[in-house]
Amino acid sequence: MPYIVLSSLLFAGSLLAGLLGALTGLGGGVVIIPLMTLAFGIDIRYAIGASLISVIATSSGAAAAYVREGYTNIRIGMFLEVATTLGALGGAALAGVLSTSVIALVFGVVLAFSSLQSLRSSHDVSGAAEPDAAALRFKLRGEYPLDGRRQPYNVTGVAPGFALMALAGGLSGLLGIGSGAVKVLAMDRIMRIPFKVSTTTSNFMIGVTAAASAGIYIARGYVVPELAMPVMIGVLAGSLVGSRVLMAVRVPILRRLFAFIVIVLAAEMIYNGITGRI
Repeated sequence: MPYIVLSSLLFAGSLLAGLLGALTGLGGGVVIIPLMTLAFGIDIRYAIGASLISVIATSSGAAAAYVREGYTNIRIGMFLEVATTLGALGGAALAGVLSTSVIALVFGVVLAFSSLQSLRSSHDVSGAAEPDAAALRFKLRGEYPLDGRRQPYNVTGVAPGFALMALAGGLSGLLGIGSGAVKVLAMDRIMRIPFKVSTTTSNFMIGVTAAASAGIYIARGYVVPELAMPVMIGVLAGSLVGSRVLMAVRVPILRRLFAFIVIVLAAEMIYNGITGRI
């Protein structure tokens, strides 16, 4: 296939992936990686490398806005980035050892879990009733804007949350996705961080996590500019459009539709992984 045709198709697919990813909170990588591997026959490691570059680009702009608005807890983000970065380095290292079929199988399982997790209704809490010892030691409590005032919150479950963040980082480094479903489990469900704070802080962390693993992919030659550039521009443009469309559409319907699409992609990835077609 001529390069100009491949780039145009990748850009169009990435644009759609970024749009859907922004509307559902799953990120564009959950669509663009299956698209590149299943539709274009691109090695999954090169697809993951391109996806990681797009993750860095898309998270950076949004992260700055959330920090400026006062939702992101930078102290929690910096603390948990230790876990996600170490996990990402380990996941990226595993990607060079595991076969592409195994990576595709793991990707499909994580994709299905993320899709089901996205259908769960999000809840907002005011934080844990009492902070645990680790939260007090590292001064992780904070406050965020709520109804024109600053709402304080506490944090608990720091140790299990830190461990789950390492797993999320490992999946990000191995699969090239944001692992938002695992991060929600860690920050929202276990550490009892308010939903708006957990999602914005997760976005703040994603770029750093992706950058850590992207270095390994670049060193191994899995980041090809001809693939990464149209993917990065497409996902970035799609996510910007999606963030604006989000305010004018019925998100629950989109979530159900996109969840069905992702589950189909997950089943296809699992099937191809088991049969060794990837």
